[in-house]
Amino acid sequence: MTKKMLLTALIAVSFGIVQAQTVPTVTQDISTVTDSKPAVTQDLSTVTSSEKSFYEQIPLVGNLIGFAKEHLSIRYRSGGSSKRGFDCSGFTRFCFRQFGISLPHSSAAQGNVGQAVDQADAKPGDLILFKGHSSGGSHIGHVGLITEVVGDRIKFIHSAWNGGVRYDYLHASYYQRRFVGVRRVLNLLTSK
Repeated sequence: MTKKMLLTALIAVSFGIVQAQTVPTVTQDISTVTDSKPAVTQDLSTVTSSEKSFYEQIPLVGNLIGFAKEHLSIRYRSGGSSKRGFDCSGFTRFCFRQFGISLPHSSAAQGNVGQAVDQADAKPGDLILFKGHSSGGSHIGHVGLITEVVGDRIKFIHSAWNGGVRYDYLHASYYQRRFVGVRRVLNLLTSK
């Protein structure tokens, strides 16, 4: 839980959401107060190599998610991988390709790329995988891109057959029943 709090604080500061500055106390001489912002650092010696890779990729995560958001409402198109229309894996492939990561054009194949991550450790920028239309099967048939994780709530962007590129949440019963796993692929950039 502490690592998640630190991650949230680090992301907030990185994106300029939180700005701290020194405030004088009543007994302090105001002329000695500076407007300097304290450095927020993460002691990378205390995190796993996977987490270290994520901290190093924070600007990339923001850019990737921002790029994906630019394509909201583009229609679903079976086999599509362009702005004329996307299927689910075509959309994730299109987005990651803009940042130097080549993914296969199949949700099942994307389920084998990168590193498996526990749902509790999911982070923005990770792929989220689901079964196809049948929740009883075991075959991966859908993929999206995680855009936000708040507590146990995971928000993702994907190209859905009934709405095109849009947001959804893992806690919706439709997606909970079909959830398969999370894959971290941004670390492929640091392994090259």
